[in-house]
Amino acid sequence: METVHKVFELAITVTEADIDQLGHVNNVVYVRWVQEAAMAHWNALASEQEKERLTWVVIRHEIDYKRAALLGDRIVARTWVGNADGLAFERHTEMVRAGDHHLLAKARTLWCPVHARTLRPMEPGEDVRARFSASAPRRLAPDVF
Repeated sequence: METVHKVFELAITVTEADIDQLGHVNNVVYVRWVQEAAMAHWNALASEQEKERLTWVVIRHEIDYKRAALLGDRIVARTWVGNADGLAFERHTEMVRAGDHHLLAKARTLWCPVHARTLRPMEPGEDVRARFSASAPRRLAPDVF
């Protein structure tokens, strides 16, 4: 079964709470946007049973800041899945200003699927693995990532 991995987009408007003492969006806000885009993508594609069974935790963030975002800017967070290595699932995100299409920041994040109640790392299953990674299925013990 071939899975086509599409870009998922989340619209964001910069609010006063996002602005730091330098007059632009604080770096920590970009981390929040990366997480919000990833979770919105998960919620859009996952079944109710999958959402009840597992959730995701970040194990690594890498962010490159390119341009400043300012109060009132409309941002598009674009996210798509990358490769999975064991229980480390790669995801890419770009934040682009809607008005001029300038790249504001780009991120590479590694996520680990965890059991929704115990919060222990777990194998998400072949269907989830196929939808949320670009690499071929590979099973590892739940405590390896």
